[in-house]
Amino acid sequence: MQAFPPQRIVCLTEETVETLYLLGEEDRIVGVTGYAVRPARVRREKPRVGAFTSADIPKIMGLAPDLVLTFSDLQADIAAALLREGVMVVGYNQRSVAGILAMIRSLGALTGAAERAESLAAGYEARLAEVAARASTQTRPVVYFEEWDEPMISGIRWVSELIEIAGGREAFPEQALQPAAKDRFVTAAQVIAARPDVIIGSWCGKKLRPEKIAARPGWDAIPAVKNGSIHEIKAPLILQPGPAALTDGLDAILAALS
Repeated sequence: MQAFPPQRIVCLTEETVETLYLLGEEDRIVGVTGYAVRPARVRREKPRVGAFTSADIPKIMGLAPDLVLTFSDLQADIAAALLREGVMVVGYNQRSVAGILAMIRSLGALTGAAERAESLAAGYEARLAEVAARASTQTRPVVYFEEWDEPMISGIRWVSELIEIAGGREAFPEQALQPAAKDRFVTAAQVIAARPDVIIGSWCGKKLRPEKIAARPGWDAIPAVKNGSIHEIKAPLILQPGPAALTDGLDAILAALS
């Protein structure tokens, strides 16, 4: 019989790890993705069972999980393998701020911590509303967010929404609505034409090189390059659709726009 709430949870993406810790339900976690870094103690407390697009199925099964949490179609094969082993799998696919908040509430309900999850999500909503209200009275700089450099990939939806909440104007709003990275490719000519006042980058796994961005042909005409307004936000803070993006990620955007 399936236990409720689940007692042995494996998290294959880091946002569910952080959420469970924030809910005080970390004792239920028996295995995590190798990318889990929040809170810092997770690295010494929980065994790693995979990366993002790969997982050690025998190791996961050895932990006797009664729930495995996955994210997006990129983990579909992992989810299928675990389902064939008879494990309960819940796959999230949040791509917006509203989706992040819904994931928090859903995970709370799933683990018997609905009231704490509601309080956590409501707190985030209140802070987001406060930041947005304050930003509404200010000039809104155009912001180009670069998720990758070769090819250039513009920001995903939750990043774009946080930029708008923080007081910026997304340089590529139509691309931001596309969940797949291949649909968010942009050209150098498009970025030059957008004339961003601020460039923010998070190159998912490698350090941003502001001087490399500034040296791109024709980019010396971009206001952000002229003014030296090129900023890096570490990937764990902004490219994971969870609490980190709504807190430290948003704060980093605010700092870049200040």
